Amino acid sequence: MKRIVLLIFLLSSLTTVCQTLTPYRNTVDNGYNFWVCTPKGYDSLQSETPVILFLHGASLCGHNLDRVRRYGPLHALAMGRQIDALIIAPQNPGGAWSPKRINNVVDWVFDHYAADTNRFYVIGMSLGGYGTIDYSAVYPNRIAAAMALCGGGNPKSYCGLNELPLWIIHGTADRAVGVSQSQKVVSAMAKCGDSPRLRFTKLPGVDHGGLARAFYITETYDWLFQHRLDTPDRPVNQDFDITVDRLHRAYKDIDRRANNLVVRGGNGGKKDRNQMAETEETPPAEDSEYHTIRRGDTLGALAKRYHTSISTLCKLNNISRTTTLRVGKRLRVK
Repeated sequence: MKRIVLLIFLLSSLTTVCQTLTPYRNTVDNGYNFWVCTPKGYDSLQSETPVILFLHGASLCGHNLDRVRRYGPLHALAMGRQIDALIIAPQNPGGAWSPKRINNVVDWVFDHYAADTNRFYVIGMSLGGYGTIDYSAVYPNRIAAAMALCGGGNPKSYCGLNELPLWIIHGTADRAVGVSQSQKVVSAMAKCGDSPRLRFTKLPGVDHGGLARAFYITETYDWLFQHRLDTPDRPVNQDFDITVDRLHRAYKDIDRRANNLVVRGGNGGKKDRNQMAETEETPPAEDSEYHTIRRGDTLGALAKRYHTSISTLCKLNNISRTTTLRVGKRLRVK
């Protein structure tokens, strides 16, 4: 009898900490495949749940949704970090993030899940950092706050970024995406006028992969949750900080014994080999490198220059040996 009572207690305890992760494929026209993660105690009839949109980097692009769980908020939950929000995690099949396609996914989620539209946040890293800037510039009046990690931006106009609380963070030792890319965004915002809602932090000595640790610390989510879309004048919060030391201690206060995810579906129930190779000690490094194609470039010459092979370049960029290299496009070389 005691064993039965203990088992019931353990099962009830487990259900109180779990978050449910559901995959959606080919669901939204002109959108992306995506995950929706609902928080513990989620009530489908209430609308006070905050929402986080996570945009991943180039290393997670493809058509295997399980790759999106390799680092970021979903992986943080699996490690034991508590994140009390509904999380949208789309997968980019390749190329730049499209603000319109992202927004189509967000519209669908808000139409099908109860959530607080005044507490909608965006965070992205590397290619996802670019996506965060581009999406926020187009839809600033939809987002309560945004955080762009080691990215840049390509919007037609940067002026919309001045309308929302935005925290841009970049490591000074980043070789994959130089800190100058974030500086260009800041400078472009300044040309539109004052930027009172902007925070720009340069972390000395932090490289590209090191900034992925921001997804595993409480300060990241605490800062986002301090903002609401309906707050008068929408001031940016200055109370929370992300430091080099805090990134180094990112996993110290995570309860590794708790796996907060119950997954519905996934990649046919099979783990991606790359995901299986990752350890819980360190998130996979976003250390991808890119080359901007110039006139005369060939796959053979680029493979030799970057000490790799043509086969590897084709695999990284989902192209064939006969693909035409377009001048000005970015080719992933690592």
